[in-house]
Amino acid sequence: MIDLATLYETYAPDLHRFALFLSGDAAAADDLVSETFVRLWGARERLDLATVRGYLFTILRHLFLEERRRARPAETIDDRLLSREADPERRAAAKGELAATLRALQELPESDRTALLLRVEGDLPYSEIAAALGMSAAAARVKVHRARARLAAARRAPAFDPLEKEVLS
Repeated sequence: MIDLATLYETYAPDLHRFALFLSGDAAAADDLVSETFVRLWGARERLDLATVRGYLFTILRHLFLEERRRARPAETIDDRLLSREADPERRAAAKGELAATLRALQELPESDRTALLLRVEGDLPYSEIAAALGMSAAAARVKVHRARARLAAARRAPAFDPLEKEVLS
């Protein structure tokens, strides 16, 4: 018999962080995690506890994609994720860095972003990432590596500032 309460206590915090990264909204993340466990309960008869973690992340990812297809989410930066330092300059710099990182992350192809977040935030092994994304473990490893490289390159690239653009006469 599956103990849903124990599974929830064990996996909900990681799932919530992943959902928050995907959605950018705490309430939406809560809904995604709740619905993930509802779906898990519905599949309890055929559940393999050895792979339940990867299965949960897969459910959550599919729910997010399903929701995103229905309605485009508003892109906001949650101030709760920012440093609470008193220095306004440091807060502004931190907010700018966070915004740039989130933009770069959102510009990654969806499968790359998901693979990277499952590895970094979900701390999933490549075999579970592979199962969640329907690919081999080697392909998942390459996908995460390339996503990290693309994210790093995007963060190093200078930001476009239309005020600095020279007007050609």
